[in-house]
Amino acid sequence: MGEFELIQHYFASQASVRDDVELGIGDDCALLNIPAGECLAVTTDSLVSGIHFFADIDPFALGHKVLAVNLSDLAAMGAYPRWVSLAITLPEANESWLAEFARGFHALATKHNVALIGGDTTRGPLSVTVSAKGTVPARQALRRSGAKAGDAVYISGSLGAAALAVQQRIHNLHIPDDALQTCQQRMDYPQPRCELGLALRDIASSALDLSDGLSGDLMHILRASGVAAEIELSTLPVDPAVVQSVTPEQALQLALGGGDDYELCFTVPAEHENRLHELATSLTLPLTRIGAITAGTPHITWYHQGKPVELHINGWEHFHHGETGKTS
Repeated sequence: MGEFELIQHYFASQASVRDDVELGIGDDCALLNIPAGECLAVTTDSLVSGIHFFADIDPFALGHKVLAVNLSDLAAMGAYPRWVSLAITLPEANESWLAEFARGFHALATKHNVALIGGDTTRGPLSVTVSAKGTVPARQALRRSGAKAGDAVYISGSLGAAALAVQQRIHNLHIPDDALQTCQQRMDYPQPRCELGLALRDIASSALDLSDGLSGDLMHILRASGVAAEIELSTLPVDPAVVQSVTPEQALQLALGGGDDYELCFTVPAEHENRLHELATSLTLPLTRIGAITAGTPHITWYHQGKPVELHINGWEHFHHGETGKTS
């Protein structure tokens, strides 16, 4: 198939239909109807084979993941996901591979009612770029800059499992089969917390998604807000699969610096904390308080069972590490 036949067969024919899409795939541009009184939220991520995912990844999983990481960014802003565009570079037109990739992509798009509105295909080393668009009512977007002293710091879900799957693959670690299965699932099929992001609009003072590790990502909130934080390590929601597979020190490293969690980290004023238990129950999603925002220059003070400890953990930064296969 040529480029246009590929687009039509695997993408245009399966794209979800939304009333707010005036014109989708098939023209030079898509035409979108943005609801009155709302802002357009746009995020773009590129995933490259051998850097952000292993070259032999299941194509269905890759289709899921490239969309999931973008929807996670929209969730962190409290944006309602609406549209997505896709640009994929392929070394060859492998139709069976492309069919599974498209199936994984469209399965998640359908789950979140997101319409594929355009994109591009070209020949070259395998890479995928996705741009996701959503909307959020004016002045209601969650940002990194709203945290204030006295706010509590929360994490959704659990940490470290995807990072352990990456390390197991690179270093051939021996971990229990059930734990390995859990970790691989978290690595290949991250779940964007879209519903949580929407619910946090009038609860949280700041938020972001955890892609590069809690220790580094939390600093983005602290710098943007001009505050500090105190974090209690004993309360970190480290994934049970990680706890049973590695030493406590290794588990801590994976949870704080491993990345690839795609959970939300957010801050909540004291007057809104009582709403989180009900929210966690309704979403069937753990929301764990791990510390508090304090006044001061941006830094994190780590505690273990109430006693301050010194840590040297860095999150993932592109071009600063050389491990091929580390995901973003």
